Amino acid sequence: MNEARAALAADHYRIQADGCRSGASASPFYATMLDALGADAARRGPAARVLDPVLDSGFLAALPLRLLGGIHREVLSGRAPALATRFPSTGGDGDARAAIDDVLRMCDDPPPGVHDALDRDPQTNEVGRAASLAVGLAAIGSITRRPIRLFEIGSSGGLNLRLDHYWYDADGGWGNPDAPVRFAADEFLGRTEFAAAVPIVERRGCDLHPLDATTDAGVLTLLGYVWPDQTERLDRLRRALAVARDVPVTIDAQLGEAFVDQHFRPEPGTTTVLMHSIVWQYIPEAERRTIRAIVAERVAHSSVHAPCAWLRFEPRSEWTLAETHIEIWPHRPGAVRVAASGFHGPPVHVFR
Repeated sequence: MNEARAALAADHYRIQADGCRSGASASPFYATMLDALGADAARRGPAARVLDPVLDSGFLAALPLRLLGGIHREVLSGRAPALATRFPSTGGDGDARAAIDDVLRMCDDPPPGVHDALDRDPQTNEVGRAASLAVGLAAIGSITRRPIRLFEIGSSGGLNLRLDHYWYDADGGWGNPDAPVRFAADEFLGRTEFAAAVPIVERRGCDLHPLDATTDAGVLTLLGYVWPDQTERLDRLRRALAVARDVPVTIDAQLGEAFVDQHFRPEPGTTTVLMHSIVWQYIPEAERRTIRAIVAERVAHSSVHAPCAWLRFEPRSEWTLAETHIEIWPHRPGAVRVAASGFHGPPVHVFR
């Protein structure tokens, strides 16, 4: 591996380390580990070599998160007992520096699960994003006042397709008041439209590599993408996985453009909603153009009796927060910002 590619690999680790170091969802455990991996990569060590086959994917592919997701999955599965004594998610002491030698050994001889993780976009399926998405859905419902047909691209295990089976305890509340996944009133900064929310009568998603959140393998993969020292996120995910066992959802193994073409079309008496969260960056530009063109063609046939909407939770340009935007046809064409939060969830700033 030449010096230039090793330096590029080191940059990947450095950028992700900075992302894990700051903000409400910081992970000191991963920040420390990524610093060490970056230093090893700069020396052309195992941390550089393990990324080399996928290094040309670019920074938006989040290669260090792919790698760490695969390693964390190995730890959670019981196949890496030495690392389990260090990872907080398995009762370890949280000493990332003490874990680095074992991590580098895994980089030097990656097990199949790590190879597989490096070939896929991260599948965080972060349940905390449901809070911001719910704000957007409620705003859509308050305007169209028609039940929702919900179609999501980049669904992973479909946990956020089940967002109406969680409880949002603000402004009258919405969802299932007995749900194990709950968002408190003080997690919403600003007045929501939950009192005007409408039911979801159809839901379906797509992903290039769908996960079944009701199987042991799917559960391990989803848990593996949560940062090990973020116990609140892990707890919320485990609660959402319990909901998933009782609420079936179909996730098609399909490109986003094909899925949108197949399902996104107005239907009288309902609001058809296209939804995605922290997904747009992973979709090639040509496919994005196709999706936008399909949406433009379909919404031209919308009406007040068969409205359409686009709900998206995606990063701001400076990557400090993610924002929820909605567009509603024919009522309110043009993107409107309705909420913002951290990438992993509340607090949610609500805008009117």
